[in-house]
Order: sequence, then structure tokens, then C-alpha cells
Amino acid sequence: MARRTGSADLPLHGGRVPAWLGQRMTRLGAVIVEAIILEYGRDELMRRLAHPFWFQSFGAVMGMDWHSSGITTSVIGALKRGLAPLSGELGIHVCGGRGRHSRATPDELVAVGERVGLDGMALARSSRLVAKVDSAAVQDGFALYLHAFIVADDGRWVVVQQGMHEERGQARRYHWQSEGLESFVDAPHAAIEGQGQGMIVNLADRRAAASRGRQLELLEDIGPDGIVRELLRLEGRTAPVAAEPAQALLPHLIMPAHHDVRAEDVVERRLHGALAAAADRGPKDFADLLLVPGIGARTVRALAMVAEVVHGAPCRFTDPARFSLAHGGKDRHPYPVPTRVYDRTIEVMKSAVLKAKLGNSEELAAIQRLDAQARRLERTATGPSLPALIAEERASSHNYGGRSVFGWEAGPQETKRSS
Repeated sequence: MARRTGSADLPLHGGRVPAWLGQRMTRLGAVIVEAIILEYGRDELMRRLAHPFWFQSFGAVMGMDWHSSGITTSVIGALKRGLAPLSGELGIHVCGGRGRHSRATPDELVAVGERVGLDGMALARSSRLVAKVDSAAVQDGFALYLHAFIVADDGRWVVVQQGMHEERGQARRYHWQSEGLESFVDAPHAAIEGQGQGMIVNLADRRAAASRGRQLELLEDIGPDGIVRELLRLEGRTAPVAAEPAQALLPHLIMPAHHDVRAEDVVERRLHGALAAAADRGPKDFADLLLVPGIGARTVRALAMVAEVVHGAPCRFTDPARFSLAHGGKDRHPYPVPTRVYDRTIEVMKSAVLKAKLGNSEELAAIQRLDAQARRLERTATGPSLPALIAEERASSHNYGGRSVFGWEAGPQETKRSS
């Protein structure tokens, strides 16, 4: 089978995920992974992690900044923390991360190999080769600073790594999957796709085989100093270059620089379908749930978007911004994180997964029906405009425990007193 891989261009943002959000991301990320494995198996989870659009939507539904480079770091961190206690049960191991964690990846893979009976040294070699291809063989101006290697007990793996281009204020995320990989240096990517940003050097292209061979010959014939002399001699000379045929296109996500979620960032018919499904299926499938204090229609609306992350097809994730409407964002875009809704979402998902493990899959099936109904209703459903929905959510944010990096959202009376 052909492997699934791709890339994403994101605005480069700094900062850290606050503990109150990071802990919730850890719990929600882990339970979503459990639900996917229960419903579709481990291989399907690996395919999704290798898809840049799904990965971005996964981070957005967890309340991270919907468009930024921070989604990569925070999602990998949440999965590494959340799946570590479940690795024996699920057979999934998350190694590496950002900075020093990235450099520790080979040692972590060797340790995983010893625990589960895999060739850890071979996995470590794969890790190093993947990093080298996207940092040295493909020179596109992005310096790698994050490398995560996710491996299953059967030896299949996914790599998610990210580089930064400080001058442009951009990050680029690369996705790899072992499925269908035959060579690291001879066309390992099904394609490399992105915005045109000038000439790049791609020595991993199959058409560069002769170049790779000649480089080794030059190194043997004249040595490094000789190569430098030849480069200096050629400096300033140009030669016509034949146009290369375009590589096959892969999923490539380009996120905008603006922080606010705008109408053009969201496919509104899908949003209206989710809202209509929550209103329609909620009273039927979650009648008992809706009687629990603190759990209501707003939680079911968030569940509709979580359900799509669990059950949706790849074509459903072309607008990752839409998934930020489940639990908001830490920087108040599209609105503050509704912590009470977030906690209820985790409770419902954990209950559904736990009961499914014990043989009662009704709750998990109800969540799947929520997603199926959203797809059916989006053809005819109508609803509020995106700005109206965001304004309504912000106005009632204090009722849902709204929180951001700027603090808790104040209610009308508190705002009036403070002013």
C-alpha cells in the first residue's frame, strides 16, 4: 500500500502551554487515541498521525492555538505523557520531542525495542536517517528543532518533525510513515509540496542518484578542501538548468498568519451540520447525560467535533480552524477555553471508552451516530454566522469556566465592578 505523508506550513510562535491546558490536552488526546484504536485499529491511528490536516485538527479540538507551530509541540507532548501509561495496553510508544527530547530519540527507541522485542538499533537508525533527509538532503531553509518518532509493537512507525525559518517567521512540519517506505535516500517522500520560496536542494529525489554518487567520488578524489576550491572557482558562474517535472502532490497544509478565526477559515456547512446534529441527536442519545448537572447542549456540541476527529474521513479536515470551535483556544481565539465543557467532554469520552473495553459499546456508538448525523444534516442545515457564534460564545464564556493565558473570563457583574 502507498504510504501517507505530507507537510504543513505554520506561523512560528513561541511560548509555553499553561499547565491547566496541558493537563487537559494530555487526558483528551489519550482518550481520543483509545477510541480510534478501539473503532478502527492501530494502523488507522498511524495513518492519521501521518496526515497533516488531521494532525492540525486534532490539536485544534484540544484547545491549542488553531494555526500555530505550537500545535506540533503541544500535541506530541500531550501524546507522550498521555500514552506512556497505556503503551503496554495499546502497543503505541511516543519517543522524542523538542530540543533535548529530540536528541534522546535513539536511546528511547532502543529502550522500547528491548521492552517489546523490536530491533531498537534499526529504529534508531531510521530516526536518524529521517532527520537527516529533511535537514540535509532536502535543503529548504527550515532548521529542524522537533523530532518525534511514534512506533507500534509491530514495528510500524510515524515520524512528525518540524523545522523553523526564523527570517520568515515560519515553521514547517514534515510527516513520514513507514508503510510503503523502500528507501530513505531515493525518493522517500511521495512528494515535497509547499509554497514557492525560491530554489531548494533535494538530494533525496530519485533523479539525484547520479549526483549523490558523484559527490562520494569527488570526496574520494579531491577531498573536502578540493571541493571547496572547486566551489570558489565556480562562484559567480551560472548555467542553464532544464526544467524539472513537478513531483506528485501530497497533502500540504498552509495556515494563515492571522490569529482570529475568520469565515474563510471554516466550511460553514460542516459547522452547521455539527450544530444541528448536537441539537437533534443530543436529546435522543444523551438523555441521561443531559440530566447530569454541568453537562448540557454545549458539551454535546463539543462532542460532535470530537466525534468527527475520531470518525471523520481525510477529506473532512481541510478546515482545521473549525475544530477550535469545540474547546476554543488558549489565546482567546476563537474564544477562551470553556474549561467546564472541556472537562465534561473528557468525562463522556472516558466513560464511553471504558464501557466499550468491558463490552458495552453503546456510548461509543452514540458518539459515532453524532458524527454520522452531522454529515447528513450539513447538506440542509442552517445556523448562525461564524462571527455571531463566536460573539455568543464569548458573551457566555464565564458561564463555561472560560480561561486563557490572560486569566479567567469575568462575568458582566465582575466586569462592571472592576471598571
